[in-house]
Amino acid sequence: MNKPSDNPADPFKKALAETTKTIADDRELTVTYSVDPPGMTKESMRLPQITRRMNRDEIMLARGTADSMALRRRHHDDGVHAHYAPQGEMARALYEAMEAARCDAVGAREMPGTAGNIDARIAHEAQRKGYAQITRSDDAPLEQAAAYMIRHLATGRPLPEGAANVLELWRGFIEQQAGTTLEEVGDSLTDQAAFARLARRMIEDLGYGDQLGEDPDREDEADDDAETEDQDEEQQEEPESQGSEDQQSDDDSSEDDQAAEDGAQAEMVPDDSDEEMVEETELPEGEAPKEPPPPPHSDADPGYKVFTTANDEEIHAADLADPAELERLRAWLDQQLEPLKGAVGRLANKLQRRLQAQQNRSWEFDREEGILDAGRLARVVANPTTPLSFKVERDTDFRDTVVTLVLDNSGSMRGRPISIAAICADVLARTLERCDVKVEILGFTTRAWKGGQSRERWLGEGRPQTPGRLNDLRHIIYKSADSPWRRARTNLGLMMKEGLLKENIDGEALEWAHRRLAGRREARRIMMVISDGAPVDDSTLSVNPANYLEQHLRDVIAMIERRKQVELIAIGIGHDVTRYYQHAVTITDVEQLAGAMTEQLAALFDADPRARARIMGIRNAARR
Repeated sequence: MNKPSDNPADPFKKALAETTKTIADDRELTVTYSVDPPGMTKESMRLPQITRRMNRDEIMLARGTADSMALRRRHHDDGVHAHYAPQGEMARALYEAMEAARCDAVGAREMPGTAGNIDARIAHEAQRKGYAQITRSDDAPLEQAAAYMIRHLATGRPLPEGAANVLELWRGFIEQQAGTTLEEVGDSLTDQAAFARLARRMIEDLGYGDQLGEDPDREDEADDDAETEDQDEEQQEEPESQGSEDQQSDDDSSEDDQAAEDGAQAEMVPDDSDEEMVEETELPEGEAPKEPPPPPHSDADPGYKVFTTANDEEIHAADLADPAELERLRAWLDQQLEPLKGAVGRLANKLQRRLQAQQNRSWEFDREEGILDAGRLARVVANPTTPLSFKVERDTDFRDTVVTLVLDNSGSMRGRPISIAAICADVLARTLERCDVKVEILGFTTRAWKGGQSRERWLGEGRPQTPGRLNDLRHIIYKSADSPWRRARTNLGLMMKEGLLKENIDGEALEWAHRRLAGRREARRIMMVISDGAPVDDSTLSVNPANYLEQHLRDVIAMIERRKQVELIAIGIGHDVTRYYQHAVTITDVEQLAGAMTEQLAALFDADPRARARIMGIRNAARR
């Protein structure tokens, strides 16, 4: 006989899971509840955790998340979505947001009960991201505004406060640029392919047409034309392969019939002038169709040029050395830094205590309702007229978080700087993982000194003027955010490999790391950059303006800080990074790196904004 559950939230969880399966039209779907970010795979769905308290906010959030995911599962086709997906980052963000809004809106039309639940989810997301406090359109995400506009037009429902603020900041621009396209939203809502085409038109209206790539429908038409031509060729070959019966029939036919047939064929076969007319209708004025311009190499600066990306490389550390070599390099790293590990460990433990102190749950006592406080029952026994005392669990403000450590792997870091950076990243990754904070460790360098294969190709093409970046990038993934520390531990030894550290092109590395981080589902995303100098690549700077790479780095930093999807901080080792980054600190000795990293991370999690500003080194008053 099964023991009944003593958790009052269990019946609600069971009912919500069954409702979710029904809306998704998938009885085999597995529904779970977790403190991890919500997510969905082909077989399962993960919803926000519901505590024993079952307060209204967490119930509405769970319902809204469940309804939104279930509606996407029911009304979304991954194949159609991928077929029309744009190539550029901003265009794809708009496309994804509008498709999510379409699924929500279809559900709100067919099942009005889901609309209020999804409103609660939108309100929670807007509050978590601080949308209500945004005052400038540059700080508000355009992709969210476009999604809110589609949902509002399709359902007619008012948006929650923060979401409405984001929409109002962008409403004038969206209506001016894409007003005509938006009029067709209602007609294409239930047809995903038609809506995808509309979304692509809207993306072009908003100024991101250069990121769309090839038109999928045009490619389909080309395929259909090719199939039609094949069929015509087969039909033309059929008379040639006919048997003797057909030949005998032709011999028996009269001369009049033969003449009529010849005349009909003469009418069907166009002469040379007709062929020229056909060609002119397909290609006006005899010109070849123009290919759309390629997407820009940088979202931060569309004018930033790259001579070739054919030799660039994004690679996992384990693919740059065999396991035995990684183990040897890791052992050598541990041996070199044994005296330092104790100090780093103490700082890491201090950071862990500060994080766990914010994550620990606490109670509010002497409440009129809630959970009975057994510790105060003695007062009731002593004095029966004393009312019962209840306690309520207090919510924690600690949000699910991911941290990316971006390490400069340039030649100037060779020796003790890169060793200390590696061991600090290792210890902090282990510490943050214990606090349920995911960590990604990335490195950036080049594949060769002074240009490599890119420069060889440039020389072979006659040295074109201002070719842009002229070296082969190497972006290294030492540890992905979803990989546990124990699996990635040996990868950090790769930084000790002779010949790995070469030149540094910081701007493209930061943009790469930002794209990876911005695509994460965590509520809070933090990027920490550790560098010991300005961007330097002799091959690029010898044939471009002297500040070419430095200016691009400034543009990328400005983009990241403007979008506010990621919290960006930097540590400069003997190099003043405060002139690039808004939140940065410079250390004069590499031995100070462990303390700087832990203090900067601890400051980001500090609840007191004044203490956070003091540690982060934000000197607004001094700048004025």
